[in-house]
Amino acid sequence: MTRTVFYIITIFLIALISCRDEGPDSENQTGVLELEDIPDWSQATHSNDVDPNYTNVFRQNEVLRIDIKIDPDNWMTMLDDLQSNLSSTGNGGPGGGPAGFSDFDPVWVTSSVFFEGLEWYKVGIRFKGNSSLHSTYRSGIYKLSFKLDFDQFEDEYPIINNQRFYGFKQLNLKNNFEDASMMREKVGSDLFRSFRLVSSQASFCELYVDFGEGSQYFGVYTLVEEVDDTVLDSQLGSDSGNLYKPDGDAASFAGGTFDESEMEKKNNEEEADYSDVQALYDVINSSIRNSDEEQWRQQLESIFDVDVFLKWLAANTAMQNWDTYGLMTHNYYLYNNPENNLLTWIPWDNNESLQDGKMGGALSLSLNEVNQNWPLIRYLLDVPEYKQKYEKNLESFVTTVFPSDQMVPLYESYYNLLKNYAYAEESGYSFLSGDSDFDRAVEELMSHVQSREQLVYNHLGL
Repeated sequence: MTRTVFYIITIFLIALISCRDEGPDSENQTGVLELEDIPDWSQATHSNDVDPNYTNVFRQNEVLRIDIKIDPDNWMTMLDDLQSNLSSTGNGGPGGGPAGFSDFDPVWVTSSVFFEGLEWYKVGIRFKGNSSLHSTYRSGIYKLSFKLDFDQFEDEYPIINNQRFYGFKQLNLKNNFEDASMMREKVGSDLFRSFRLVSSQASFCELYVDFGEGSQYFGVYTLVEEVDDTVLDSQLGSDSGNLYKPDGDAASFAGGTFDESEMEKKNNEEEADYSDVQALYDVINSSIRNSDEEQWRQQLESIFDVDVFLKWLAANTAMQNWDTYGLMTHNYYLYNNPENNLLTWIPWDNNESLQDGKMGGALSLSLNEVNQNWPLIRYLLDVPEYKQKYEKNLESFVTTVFPSDQMVPLYESYYNLLKNYAYAEESGYSFLSGDSDFDRAVEELMSHVQSREQLVYNHLGL
């Protein structure tokens, strides 16, 4: 062997060893993620061969810690994408711009997620939200909401095929926008589920993000289960039916508004079958309602789970949640439940619940002010039997699920659980101007439940 050849072989071996010593990040150079780069992978924690571990992920009396690491270039891609969208609609960037916003699909990038000493690899991450996302960013606050998808990039990195987080494919990290108590998202969802309605599970967490400048505390978040991931199967026993997330005028179901493009399908997209929601639209607006109420009710009850809707309506109105149906055309799902072939109402997005309304106020307990622009409320409550069911549900909700003697101690326990984490939030990554904002918001929750309880009693003459 000549000296030249020997030198070439030596240099090649040194380069090869150096590349392999780079560990999990070596794929950045080679484009390949190797088995040895994912040492934390196990069936219980990372595979899709296990049932979702609700006990571990949605702990009820603990604040989880989640760490996320995003490559600086990926972080800038996310911010540039958001900025580009805002600029294209004249909304400006951090610290200014008018209050308008538009819908858009945020870009996905890869990240690493760390939890209790384990790493999840090449996890898809993107910003989430609409007006809350834009308002937060325009305010110069980087406590932004995120969506995680643990196998979003499995095509690029086949070795993470069907990666899961203790059985969950997607999870939401919600930033508790306009909720200084940081409790409303979780408490609202829990109240619906306690009233035997389908609703996502949620838990509190502290979030740290490293986007190239070291680990930064992003504050207290609410970890929320994704409806089209695990909610349907775990609570209804099947996820094969059509799932819709209406958004826009069509979400009101008012006459003349139906539009398939505003009935976003979250599954079964290839079938492009909207006949079930089209049928609900046709029946709720049918003239038969005025000429033959009994026939109209039969038709309605053959496609829509009226009892579930009336339970949700009572719970939602009693607790007050203005940012949903009845005032806003979003924040709910409709699921065609294969068990009974009925479209079933599923609430979503509760950070604006448990408080007096905004944007014109919350709905009254009587709902008499609701007009034909919200036919699922107005036309149902015009039927005496449905009205009676609604009021029975009001009584049941406030006496069994939402009584003040249960809720006040719950708020106190969550206050003690979250206090130190809330106080630790930092400027630029918090909606709080001081510790007193958190204290005052929790006191308002306690006063609110006492007030609502008495108002429901007065309304029902109890």
